[in-house]
Amino acid sequence: MILIDPPAWPAWNRVWSHLVSDESYDELHAFARAAGIPARGFDRDHYDVPSDRYHDLIAAGAVPVSSRELVRRITAAGLRQRKRRTA
Repeated sequence: MILIDPPAWPAWNRVWSHLVSDESYDELHAFARAAGIPARGFDRDHYDVPSDRYHDLIAAGAVPVSSRELVRRITAAGLRQRKRRTA
């Protein structure tokens, strides 16, 4: 299933959502390609998408969930990729 959290993450003078799959990266990449999300938006385990795409992505089939639920679901699926710690 493709999941999206509410736009709440500020960066580059915009607010962003995270788009993930709780099934596979293949499912996520296929959805992103079909929705016209550029590959450069992929970051470890999710796509960053601007708030102006939020409702379009829901209309395309993404299921809105809280940020907490999104992390819980991708962690349970074994798809969570944490940032590497730098020294």
